[in-house]
Amino acid sequence: MADRTESSIEIAAKPGEVLDVIADFESYPDWAAEVKQVTVLSEEGDGWADQVRFTLDAGVIKDTYVLDYEWDIRKNGTGVLSWQLIEGTVLKAMNGSYTLTAAAKELTTVTYRLAVDVKVPMLGMLKRKAEKVIIDTALKELKKRVEG
Repeated sequence: MADRTESSIEIAAKPGEVLDVIADFESYPDWAAEVKQVTVLSEEGDGWADQVRFTLDAGVIKDTYVLDYEWDIRKNGTGVLSWQLIEGTVLKAMNGSYTLTAAAKELTTVTYRLAVDVKVPMLGMLKRKAEKVIIDTALKELKKRVEG
C-alpha cells in the first residue's frame, strides 16, 4: 500500500493554535462533517491522546475504527502528528499524518498525508478519490474551525 494522497493548506494562525484544534479529538463531530463520534481510549499522561475510536461516514467509506497516534511535536506546535489503524471493520489500513510548519509569524502550513485500504475489493482509483475527498474536506474544515 505504497500509494497515498497528500495535500496542504495555509491557516492564518500559529502552529500551536492549529495543533490545539487537531488534538481536541472529542470536538471533531462539531466541525468535521464525516466524523460522527469520537472517543479517546487512552492517553499516557502527557496530554496527548494515544488511541482514539472514530465513527466515520465519508460516503464510500463508513466505519468505526481505532487509530494509534505518535506525536513528534515541538514546543511551538510545529512537527508531525502521525497515526495508523489498529482496528477497523471496513478499513484494512488508514495511515496518515499532519505536518505543521510555521510559514510566517501568524501562518501555518498544514500538510495532510493519507493512505487508506479497505477489506472489500475497491479499485485503486476509487481509494485515491476517497482519500482526496477526506483530505480536502478535513483541511478546509480545519481551516474554518481554526480561523473561525
